[in-house]
Amino acid sequence: MIAFVLMTVLLAIVPFTGIYPFFVMQGLCFALLACAFNLLVGYGGLLSFGHAMFLGTAGYFTAHALKVWGLSPELGIIFGTAGAAALAVITGLVAIRRLGIYFAMITLALSQLVYFIYLQTPFTHGEDGIQGIPQGKLFGIFDLSQPTTLYYVILAGFLLGFLLIYRTINSPFGEVLKAIRENEPRAISLGYKTDQYKFLAYVLSGTLAGLAGSLKVFVAQNASLTDVHWSMSGEIVLMTLVGGLGTVFGPVVGAFVIIAMQQYLAGFGQWVTVIQGAVFVICVLTFRRGIIGELAHFFRRSL
Repeated sequence: MIAFVLMTVLLAIVPFTGIYPFFVMQGLCFALLACAFNLLVGYGGLLSFGHAMFLGTAGYFTAHALKVWGLSPELGIIFGTAGAAALAVITGLVAIRRLGIYFAMITLALSQLVYFIYLQTPFTHGEDGIQGIPQGKLFGIFDLSQPTTLYYVILAGFLLGFLLIYRTINSPFGEVLKAIRENEPRAISLGYKTDQYKFLAYVLSGTLAGLAGSLKVFVAQNASLTDVHWSMSGEIVLMTLVGGLGTVFGPVVGAFVIIAMQQYLAGFGQWVTVIQGAVFVICVLTFRRGIIGELAHFFRRSL
């Protein structure tokens, strides 16, 4: 809780520090996305290569609701998140009964299927995407066109999602997930219906990833195929591993590290991908627990 309060205070004072707010807002959206993914793989032991489909689906649904239907921001967020949740239910019913690499490949295949559907579906405008999305006023009061107001709305969404994940991890449901991750046959022998627990974790993870996608629409003011592509799922995995798989704050740190690299190394063009790959290799070889995981291990060993 001390770490959470410290993180909240540091993020709350960002608008007064002169730091580029767009960078931090983008980082918060991806941090929530990485935390949602970490809930599934770090605590449930289910490696998904398809989380980009939840991010992109929520983004498209929210963007369409705001620009075409003229819905208010809060309804747009609800609609986008609900769309991602529905997709998680459908894909979860298909994938959740498979284990290991088979589960990962099925999620990747489903993600690619969704990508090609959105490429052809008229409401997504194909490769052009949905541009110029109005930000509007949240609850008719908060003008999201104001950068500071938008920042605190994004921050509030991130903190709510983060707290929900934290509460899930430290609940009886979370303890069963950890037991399934460590030894599923033993959990089954104790009477737990493991498929149901994994399915619920998958749906919750996909829903929170959708919330991140809906919030991202207000920051970028567009929805494109980039968020649905398989390479985005790879970036999510990279963020989680760099920060620390199975740690609460690791995905947050990992997301900001990767986004910072993309932001400040943009001048290198396509070489950014090569640099990210090099960073990933270094992480795997030198600190396999990730940044936060290694720090936690160091302090535990020191004490």
